[in-house]
Amino acid sequence: MNDWLAFKVKGRMTAAPSLARVPDPRGAKPATTSTEAISVEKPERRDWAFFFLLVFTVVVFLRPQDAIPGLHYLHLAELSAISALVALIGGRLGRNLPVTRVNPELIGVVALGGLILVTAPFSIWFSGAIGVFTEYYGKIIVIYLLMTNVLTSPRRIERLTWVLVLPSGYLAFRAVLDFARGVQLTESGGRLHGAVGGIFGNPNDLALNMVALLPLAAFLALREGSALRRGIAGACALFMFGAVIASHSRGGALGLAAMAGVFGLFLLRRRPGLVFGVAITLALAAPMAPASYWHRLASITDESQDDTGSRETRRTLLRESYQAFLENPLTGVGAGQFKNWNPAGRQQPWHESHDVLLQVAAELGIGGVLIMSYLILRGAMSVGETRRLLRRTRAYSNRRRTAGQTKRGGGPPVQPVAPDDAAFFDVHSASMAAALAGWFVCALFGSVAYNWTFYYLLALAAAPRDILQARQFGALTTRRRRRVEVPAQLEVARA
Repeated sequence: MNDWLAFKVKGRMTAAPSLARVPDPRGAKPATTSTEAISVEKPERRDWAFFFLLVFTVVVFLRPQDAIPGLHYLHLAELSAISALVALIGGRLGRNLPVTRVNPELIGVVALGGLILVTAPFSIWFSGAIGVFTEYYGKIIVIYLLMTNVLTSPRRIERLTWVLVLPSGYLAFRAVLDFARGVQLTESGGRLHGAVGGIFGNPNDLALNMVALLPLAAFLALREGSALRRGIAGACALFMFGAVIASHSRGGALGLAAMAGVFGLFLLRRRPGLVFGVAITLALAAPMAPASYWHRLASITDESQDDTGSRETRRTLLRESYQAFLENPLTGVGAGQFKNWNPAGRQQPWHESHDVLLQVAAELGIGGVLIMSYLILRGAMSVGETRRLLRRTRAYSNRRRTAGQTKRGGGPPVQPVAPDDAAFFDVHSASMAAALAGWFVCALFGSVAYNWTFYYLLALAAAPRDILQARQFGALTTRRRRRVEVPAQLEVARA
C-alpha cells in the first residue's frame, strides 16, 4: 500500500495546484487546461464568496442569535448569503465565466426546489408551502450553489469542515454539560433538548446532526499536524458522541452504529490497532451510560419498554404519511403541510412524518420521492467516484514511475494529484461515506428533507470528485499537447 494513501495527512497544506507538475528541463511553459479550473495554481486570493459562506455556516450551526438578545434583528444569515451570492456572481462574470458551475447534484437540488413551487398550487395551504421555499429551501439552493462554486481545493474543504465541526462540537459540549446538570430535559425518560433552536432543538434532530458531523471531527483528528488542532477535533468528536447518548434518540443510536460501522471498515485496513482500541474502549465504557438510555433502546425491539408510547405514535405517523401519499400521489399535500393535513379519522394530527422519504412522498408526491432518492444516491456515488479517481491516479503514477520520466520524448510526467492531496481525499472520502450512512439511517426517523445538514454533506462529498476530475482532465490535456509540441520542436532542431 502506497504511503500516500495511508490515513496520515500533513496538517498544514499549501494552496493546491490544479496540476502537480515536474519541472520541464527544456524550459517549455506548461500547457494549461482549456476547461474551467477548479483549483488555482497561484496562492489563493481573498474570495469573498467563500468568506461569506463560512460566516453563513457559523450563523446556521452556532445560532448566536439564540444567545445574544437583539442579534436576530440583524438577519445575519440572510445578509451573509446575499453577500456571498453577489460576490460569486460578480467574480465569475468578471473572469468571463458562466454564473455558476453545474453538476448533477446541483441539478437535483434545484429540481426539488422547483417541485416545491410547482406543487404549491395543489397543496392544502398554498402560502404555507410557498413559505417553506422562501424560508428554508430557497436558501438551501443558494448555499448549495455557492458550495458548488467555491469548494475548489482541499484547503477550502478543510476550512469548511472546521467551521462545521467547531460550532457543533461546542453545542455537543453544552449538551453533555446540560445533561449532567439535569437541565434542558424533556419527558419522563430525561431526554435532552439542544442548547439552541433550529436544527439542534429537537432531541432526534440533535442526535442526527451529531451523528452526521462526528466523522468529520474524526477526520480532522486523524490527520497529522498540530497536536492542539487534533486534540480539539478529537474532543469535538467525543462530545458529539456524548450528545447522542444524552439525546436518548433511538434513531440516533441506530445511525451511530451505521456510521461507526462504515468508518470502521475504511479504517480497518489502514489503522487496525486504532479500530480495535476504540471498540474495546466503547465496550468498557458501555456500562457507564445512563440506565434510562438502555431502557429506551430496549423499546426498539420490545414495545413493552416504551413508557411514552412514542413507538406506537411513530408507527401511526408512518401509516398516515403513506395514506397521504396514496390520496395525493402526484402533487402531495404541499411542502411542510403534512402536519396540517387533517382528514376525518386521523389519529396523530399536527405531527411530522418522522421519515424523510415518506415526508417528501406525502408532501411532494412521487416526484419528491424520486428526486430525494436521487440526491441520496448521488451522495454515495460521489464518494465512490472519488475513490475510483484516486485509484486511477495511483495506477497512473505507478505506470509513469515504471516507464521512466522521459520515455519516447514525452517530457517529464504530469501527475494529476499531489501525494498530500491524494491522501487528504482518501481520508475525507472515508469520513463522508460514514457521515452519509449515519445521516441516512437517522433520517429514516426524522422529517429533515428541508434541513441544512444533508446538503452540506452532499456538497462536501461531491467537491473532491469535481476537483479530481478537473485535475485529471487537465493532466490529460497537457500530455496530449506535449505529444504535439515535442515532435515540432525536434523538427525545428533538425532544420
